[in-house]
Amino acid sequence: MAVIVALGAFLMTLAGGWTAQRVTDRRHLVLGLAGGLMLGVVGLDLLPEAMRAAGRPVFGVPLALLLFVTGFLLAHVAERLLAVRQAAHGAANGVPRVPPVPDDPRLPDDPRTPDDPGHSHDRAHAHRTPEVGLAAAAAMVGHSLADGVALGAAFQVGGGMGVAVALAVVTHDFADGFNTYTLTSLYGNARRKAQLMLFADALAPVVGALSTLLFTLPEEPLGAYLGFFAGVLLYLAAAEILPEAHHRHPALSTLLCTVGGVAGIWLVVGLAD
Repeated sequence: MAVIVALGAFLMTLAGGWTAQRVTDRRHLVLGLAGGLMLGVVGLDLLPEAMRAAGRPVFGVPLALLLFVTGFLLAHVAERLLAVRQAAHGAANGVPRVPPVPDDPRLPDDPRTPDDPGHSHDRAHAHRTPEVGLAAAAAMVGHSLADGVALGAAFQVGGGMGVAVALAVVTHDFADGFNTYTLTSLYGNARRKAQLMLFADALAPVVGALSTLLFTLPEEPLGAYLGFFAGVLLYLAAAEILPEAHHRHPALSTLLCTVGGVAGIWLVVGLAD
């Protein structure tokens, strides 16, 4: 039964990624929604689960929260190091600090020409390190794998718990697919790489559910990972996704998409409980 539900999660993840691809003419709304979904997943889903599974104190602070802060800081440090390395590499080879991006998929709705005022600023802001996007998407794949493991374990405990976890996994995997594709493409990766990461994210819960036929992942390590991943995800939402959503389109509609994303995850969590 768990594997059948995981196949539903597979389809929902692909549907989320497909949606992210098809609304490029309203990119600011996509990013606003993605930021809200990510914030909701962190605060309303990942952290409570991590605290429940790995809440034992380490020098006065729950392990899950320590790893949450560690994930946030490591994401920040990794992005800064990659950005510095890329800038140094470009300077050493005589490459302009902000190279031209003639077919940047992040800017399809920009009606200005390259000579218009402010265009170069937008391109500079959009030029990011692709490795960060791939690392973030890989973390999303790891999270989806954990979802599959949790799904299989829940059905081992009992049918009622299995149904509740199945509802949570299948519904929020739409957000996972949406965020995986958005994160990968936002950092300048080609569409093919974004689609590959999306497919890996969709396949992960199936693999996770199948793995529970062989073994069960201990609860505390799973909770520790979820705490760490929540910190990484919060950094990406707060420092990258939401600023990118608002810097060219500071519209009320973008803000409403963000609030709607959080509310949607709240609804999913409430229904699952």
